[in-house]
Amino acid sequence: MENGIIAKGLEKYFNPETTAEIRVTEGTHAASYAVGLARVKVISAYPITPQTSIVEKLSEMCASGDIDAEFIKVESEHSAMACVIGSQATGARSFTATSSQGLALMHEELHWAAGARLPVVMVNVNRALGAPWNIWADQGDSLAQRDTGWVQLYAESNQEVLDMVLQAYRLAEQIMLPVMVNMDAFFLSHTTEPVALPKQELVDQFLPEYNPKFKLDINDPHAFGGLAKPDAYMELRYNIQKSMEDALHLIPTIADEFDTIIKRHHGGLVEEYLTEDAEFLLVTSGTITGTSRIVIDQFRAKGVKIGLLKMRVFRPFPVDIVRSIVKNVSKIGVLDRNISFGHGGIFFSELKSALYNSDNHPLMNGYVAGLGGRDVTPKTIEKVITHLIASTQGEDLVWMELNYEPDEI
Repeated sequence: MENGIIAKGLEKYFNPETTAEIRVTEGTHAASYAVGLARVKVISAYPITPQTSIVEKLSEMCASGDIDAEFIKVESEHSAMACVIGSQATGARSFTATSSQGLALMHEELHWAAGARLPVVMVNVNRALGAPWNIWADQGDSLAQRDTGWVQLYAESNQEVLDMVLQAYRLAEQIMLPVMVNMDAFFLSHTTEPVALPKQELVDQFLPEYNPKFKLDINDPHAFGGLAKPDAYMELRYNIQKSMEDALHLIPTIADEFDTIIKRHHGGLVEEYLTEDAEFLLVTSGTITGTSRIVIDQFRAKGVKIGLLKMRVFRPFPVDIVRSIVKNVSKIGVLDRNISFGHGGIFFSELKSALYNSDNHPLMNGYVAGLGGRDVTPKTIEKVITHLIASTQGEDLVWMELNYEPDEI
C-alpha cells in the first residue's frame, strides 16, 4: 500500500479501512505483532531455533514500552509453560512460544494447562525432532501433542499467522481451553511477506478484555488444582471433550466475525479450493498448500477435475465438514509433512478414521513428504497427483522422493 493505494487483487488482505500499516515481515514477527495487538499481559518463553525471533521481538516491544506486558525470563520451556499457567490463572492474558524439543519438554504442563481450563495461546514453529539434530520444518512436534487437550491450528502464510493468533485468543477464552498456533519452520518463520496489521481499535472490538469468571484473587478466594476423585474426574474429561465439540461450531463463527470487523477471511475449519465438482481431492496443511494450488491449476487446465482441501484445524478434528466435502469424491490423496512411526502420515490416519462411519468410502492414499525441511516442490506434488489418479486400490503409506531405496538403509 502506497499513499493509500493498494495493488489490484490484494484488497482481500490489505483493506485500507481496517489496516493500520503493512509491514514486510517474517512469520515469527507476525506472531509477535499479533501478541501486541491482543494486549497480552504476561509473556514467558525460552529461546529455541527457529522460534527465538518471536520472543526477541516481544522482549524489544516490552522494553520499549510499545506493549504493556511483563516479560518473564526462565531457564527452560517447562518453566515457561508453568509460568504462563500461573499468570493465566490470575486472569492475565498470557502467551508463550516454542518449537520441537522445547515443545516436547513442555509436555507435562500442556496437560495441566488444558485440565485447568486455562486459555493460554502458544505459537509453535513446527520443527523436526531429534535425533539427529534438524532445525527445519516438520509437523511431528505438534502432532505428538495431539492428545493433551489443546486446540491445534495450522497457518499457511504470515498474514494467516497474525490473524490466527488473534482468533486463537477469542476461541480460547470462549471455550476455556488452550490453543496452539502452528507455522512451518523457515518456510514461514524466517520468510518475509507483506503482512497487514489491523487497526488497534478494531482488534479491541473483536477481542474484548479478558475477564474470567474464576481466577486467583485474594479478595475472592477459590480452590484450584485440587484432588479429583474417581466420582468427578471422568466428568471433567467429558467437559473438555464437549468444549472441543463447541470449538467446531465457534471457529467458523469467529472467522466470520473477524471478517466482518477486520475484513479478512482465511477459511473456518478448512479452506476449499475447486472442490465443488472435484473427482479427485488433495488434502494438505501449512505451507505445502500454496504450492499445491499452483499444481492443481495446472491439472485443471488439462481437464482433470481435482480440488484441494486445506486443513486449518487438526484438534478438534472437523469430521462432519470433511465428510460433506468428500461425499462425491472418488479418490483422496493426503500429503503429510509428518510420520507416526509404525503407522503412517497423521493427517491421513485421522481423515481415514473420520470417513469410516460415513456413507462414502473413496479410495485413499497417504503420502509422506518434506520431512526435516526437505522441499516439497511442484514436481513433488505433480508426482503425488499422478500417482493418485492412476491408483486402483488405496495405499496407506507412500514415501515421496527418498534419496535411496528402502533396502539400502
